[in-house]
Amino acid sequence: MSVISVSLPTQSYAVVIAPNSLESLGTQFTSLKVGKKVLLVSNPVIFEHYGARAIAALEGAGYDVATCLLPAGEQYKTPATLQQIYDAALEHRIERSSTFVALGGGVIGDMTGFAAATWLRGVNVVQVPTSLLAMVDAAIGGKTGVNHLRGKNLIGAFHQPRLVLVDPQVLQTLPEREFRAAIAEVIKYGVIWDAELFQQLEQAPRLDTLASIGARLLEEILTRSCQAKAHVVSQDEKEGGLRAILNYGHTVGHAVESLTGYHTVNHGEAVAIGMVAAGQVAAQLGLWTQAECDRQTALIQKAALPTQIPVGVDLDAILVALQSDKKVQAGQVRFVLPTRIGAATVTDQVPTDVLRLVLARMQAAPAVVQS
Repeated sequence: MSVISVSLPTQSYAVVIAPNSLESLGTQFTSLKVGKKVLLVSNPVIFEHYGARAIAALEGAGYDVATCLLPAGEQYKTPATLQQIYDAALEHRIERSSTFVALGGGVIGDMTGFAAATWLRGVNVVQVPTSLLAMVDAAIGGKTGVNHLRGKNLIGAFHQPRLVLVDPQVLQTLPEREFRAAIAEVIKYGVIWDAELFQQLEQAPRLDTLASIGARLLEEILTRSCQAKAHVVSQDEKEGGLRAILNYGHTVGHAVESLTGYHTVNHGEAVAIGMVAAGQVAAQLGLWTQAECDRQTALIQKAALPTQIPVGVDLDAILVALQSDKKVQAGQVRFVLPTRIGAATVTDQVPTDVLRLVLARMQAAPAVVQS
């Protein structure tokens, strides 16, 4: 078992990583000294696999558990869906001492966290991530929110969890595409923070399936990624400075994700495309070498992730979407760009012509129909 501390001035908490730890959820709750009412939020797919185990663990420790099941998918990460959590909280008389439990991936975690931040002006939330993407990224750090029609996560709040419980065993039911998507965020940590993690990923024969990476590398991925996220968040809780580097790949990535309707390209795939774009921009600006840029691209390809902008996504539309990104300051789009493997910087000095050139080179060619 690994226990990683996220140390914050307001509320510190632990990230507990342990196989079969879902059964200890009730025991973990007892140490938090929270009220007896719990609202468990999930989606039908995840709940079918793990809902009964989570409820049994909580009820076995004396907690009164109600449930709220939301539709699965990024396209449902909206204020309208959020209302279902509020309705369930009202129906089950959730109190300020009560706790919301997010049992699911990043979408469930983000929505449950935001509902917890806003219900009764703030109730407890515990994150129990069931996807690799949520384990290494979304569940840690307190960022919560829902999407607006014109942009991803434009409606949100910072609301730190009381606990993040990571059970690697639940990844056995994770679809391969979702696993590959999460590897994009792991590669991100290697590029911006942890050169040793990057090298370990390079040495792996394959990165495209859970079975191919093995238990030892999975443990390294979980531990090192969570440590990186915890270290950054502990220094900068609300993205006033250092934490902005965690948005590496997300600037162009969010634009591509929203322009494809959140279903053609999933979040991790969009981040992979965004990292390729940021890496190429950094090479064009001389911030890192083309060789380092190529190493990043090779690693993304090893994970069977996309490196091109999908057919039909208009480059001008990407540039327009960037202006609606929540990271814009004083009208300037802020980019996270690598300076070497293991380090990155934040800048708003990316010439539009350089960005347009990079995006044009990344535009996927339409398939040729043979007559």
